[in-house]
Amino acid sequence: MPAVEKFSLGSAVYEKILASIIDGAFPVNKKLPTEAQLCDLYEVSRPVLREALARLREDELVVSRRGSGSFVIRQPDSAVLKFAPISSIADIQRCFEFRTDIEASSAYLAAVRRTSAQLDEIWRCYQVIDDANAKHDRATEEDYQFHLAITEASNNHYYATAIRSLNDSIKEGMNLTRGLSLMASEARLRIVQDEHLAIVNAIVDKDGDAAAQAMKTHLENARRRMFEGTQ
Repeated sequence: MPAVEKFSLGSAVYEKILASIIDGAFPVNKKLPTEAQLCDLYEVSRPVLREALARLREDELVVSRRGSGSFVIRQPDSAVLKFAPISSIADIQRCFEFRTDIEASSAYLAAVRRTSAQLDEIWRCYQVIDDANAKHDRATEEDYQFHLAITEASNNHYYATAIRSLNDSIKEGMNLTRGLSLMASEARLRIVQDEHLAIVNAIVDKDGDAAAQAMKTHLENARRRMFEGTQ
């Protein structure tokens, strides 16, 4: 089976199982059907199914227990589907995964190489998000510009090129996570902005390691927040 086809099937099965978890067909704290049953249900091979199950484990939605099978451990809020169709969830998660490495590296270089003008632009973008939060705006574009400003400050154009090429995918993920945060609480918005501030402060201090870690933490948390619900 070609790699692209296998990836597509794995994503499709991931999304079908995710949809069943969200709508309660596969309840929390209950065992999923056996691998053989799931393969029959979705008409896929075991390798494709196991790829989907591996992604669900990475997203902390299911857990495998030796000798007992796979169990659902978390049910994402149905509000997730207000901001992104189920058909795009797998891609959004994988985009966060990809961004974590790319943006952590660019944040490291931004801390080491940034100019005063570039630091001013990062601070400006941070403040624009603050202002948007105060008005309860979605601020997807503002969030994107903040991350882009950091990649620009790396002074390696390949990072900014990569982020620009992923413009639509990145904004789709931001639209989802920021939308959920707006539905949740002021505290959730503050947590996200505090993560941004930790990145900025590390860049101010020219501490590359701290900047990379702060960016990695922020993106990993953003990925988890997709499935945290709105409470």
